[in-house]
Amino acid sequence: EVQLQASGGGEVRPGGSLRLSCAVSGFRLGDYDIGWFRQAPGKDREGVSCLSSRDGRTYYVEFSKGRFKLSSDNAANTVHLLMNSLQPEDTAVYNCAAGPELCSDRIADYWGQGTLVTVSS
Repeated sequence: EVQLQASGGGEVRPGGSLRLSCAVSGFRLGDYDIGWFRQAPGKDREGVSCLSSRDGRTYYVEFSKGRFKLSSDNAANTVHLLMNSLQPEDTAVYNCAAGPELCSDRIADYWGQGTLVTVSS
């Protein structure tokens, strides 16, 4: 059974940092693309970053470039999203997802349960 367990959310002040984790079971990192999405209150879900199983590259959307870093721990079968310089507009539920077409088409076969990030002074 495939499971993705997202964790690490919380409340942080503007300019602060958080590291989210997504623990995977049921497949190995590298079998599928794996990445992070977020959904802010009243807004559509948007992609954040994605690690491609095809070429090993990590992709970032514009707002996450230079501030967020996605990394993988193959031994622990876990991916991490380090988020720096957080701002109130980064407040959202962050969720990890996986699938063979995630990075190219943003189609997820599997989802975690989400973790809330709140950036507030």
